[in-house]
Amino acid sequence: MKLIDHLIKLRNKYVTRQVNQIVIPQFDSSKNIREHVVFSGRVQNIGFRMEVFLLATKLGLTGWVMNRDDGSVEAEFQGAQLKIEFLIQYMKSLIRAKVKTLTIEPADLIQNEKVFCMNEDNNTIL
Repeated sequence: MKLIDHLIKLRNKYVTRQVNQIVIPQFDSSKNIREHVVFSGRVQNIGFRMEVFLLATKLGLTGWVMNRDDGSVEAEFQGAQLKIEFLIQYMKSLIRAKVKTLTIEPADLIQNEKVFCMNEDNNTIL
């Protein structure tokens, strides 16, 4: 196993452990929405996308997340508004990441969407 592969494996274990330790609060009911979000800053090559995927899944959200060529991470989240707000605030608070710019725009709800994926083509790749 190459050193880089070993480091990626360690990072992924760390990210998974971090998400598993998050205590999800009880959310009041809120309307279902869909938001298109772009996180810019130091957000690639640190497990940020994987953490978004795992937390969104844990929260029961649907949508997708992917890396962009410009170094940012783009996502669409669909589900309860309070859960989406929680996820965004959590990702902004990560110490190993540095979200410098955050763009949030409303998006149209997608009916019958069932899962959260690692890219917009509904391909979950870890």
